[in-house]
Amino acid sequence: MPYDFSNYLVIGISSRALFDLTEESKIFETKGLEEFTKYQIENEDNPLKPGIGFSLINGLLRLNTLVNNERKTEVIIMSKNNPDTSLRIFNSIEHYNVDITRAALTSGRSLVPYLKAFNVDLFLSADEEDVQDAIDSGIAAGLIYESSASYDEEPLKEIKIAFDGDAVLFSDESEKIYKEKGLEAFVEHERINARKPLPEGPFAKLLRTLSFLQKELKEDNPIRTALVTARSSPAHERVIRTLRAWGIRIDEAFFLGGAPKKSILKAFGAHIFFDDQEIHLSNNEVPSARVPYKTEGREVK
Repeated sequence: MPYDFSNYLVIGISSRALFDLTEESKIFETKGLEEFTKYQIENEDNPLKPGIGFSLINGLLRLNTLVNNERKTEVIIMSKNNPDTSLRIFNSIEHYNVDITRAALTSGRSLVPYLKAFNVDLFLSADEEDVQDAIDSGIAAGLIYESSASYDEEPLKEIKIAFDGDAVLFSDESEKIYKEKGLEAFVEHERINARKPLPEGPFAKLLRTLSFLQKELKEDNPIRTALVTARSSPAHERVIRTLRAWGIRIDEAFFLGGAPKKSILKAFGAHIFFDDQEIHLSNNEVPSARVPYKTEGREVK
């Protein structure tokens, strides 16, 4: 029977988001592809250290062991590396006993057609161009940021995923009003439209999928979600009514009114936080990823 990826939560992740390839990236940037390839082949039996997305991926794969070992999620390596440099990645996956068996290796070509072919729900990468291409093609994607969070070898008992609201879960419609006309106009617009659901943003489908998984797993559910937004009263009402209209109950919500997000995210213990603004992502103590704005009128084929 053919494998139908539409039945799973599918995560595409680049090798640089899964493993720490800092030194290898420097070699590629300063010495070029040939030296990078040589280095990877010479070191293909030396396991890479876990990267920013490693704990999250391990936690999501653990979902497959919870209910009669029924698979709920699939993780696919999505990389512009060429196949000749990939053995070190696969050997590292085997070394850590990570349940990843699939990969797309495109030798520099666009990943977008393969993100679509695998029905990827979320793409995580350390390459800004690849993330922008995915967003422009309607695929939820995040640019992984460096974090002071340390890798924990213990399996995650809970998977904590935090989202910003505007331009992430919701469209950037209201955020544009804030940027163009100021806070007062934004608050008034949200007050008037409090009962009108916000348009969906790039991560709305992912949140729906996570919510569906939570309901399926029932008492075994280890997924916990949080909304961490700069909104405050009275602009909170439209958010709550929107989630209600979508049939989604998020586990925790923080309406910060412009207060710093850093300490809230640390207290929540997020294993990944998605936000569209650099100011909320730099120097975070939790793994974070930036969601770029869609480039108007551009779709990558």
